[in-house]
Amino acid sequence: MNLSETINNIRASCKDYMDPDLLAFIIDDDLFMGTNNILEITEYDIEDDDSYEERLLKIHANENIFLPCGMMTFMPIINECDIFSDKDYNFHLNPEEFEKYFEKEEKLFGILIKKDSNEYIIGKTDVCSCSVDASFEELEKTDSEFYKTIEKIVKEKIIE
Repeated sequence: MNLSETINNIRASCKDYMDPDLLAFIIDDDLFMGTNNILEITEYDIEDDDSYEERLLKIHANENIFLPCGMMTFMPIINECDIFSDKDYNFHLNPEEFEKYFEKEEKLFGILIKKDSNEYIIGKTDVCSCSVDASFEELEKTDSEFYKTIEKIVKEKIIE
């Protein structure tokens, strides 16, 4: 994966679900969410004139980062899920799928890129890191149309 190009690709198309300057989240080794205010971080040899991408690459050398590719919202009464990304999707999930993926609150989905590597995991996070228990959770891979759509959206964003 070309991380710089992937960051640029996701930032160029995230305005419908995320502020491009608040796109990436730092995720600690215990999978709890840290800050997403990349432009205010001054550690990691970051210079004032570094671009967003340059800052994020310097941070990534020392930290796991999460790059959201969209947002998902669940509607329990009708077992549906709406996905917002470049395109919008609506899924009616069977009871087992709904139970597996259901979240009470809106969630961001995307990729957790492990520090100083190109290895990534598809998963979800809280919409903001305000809560003490805000964290990253890997999405369980299934053969469902829902998971395959999320995987497709993610893979379209990754530049090799």
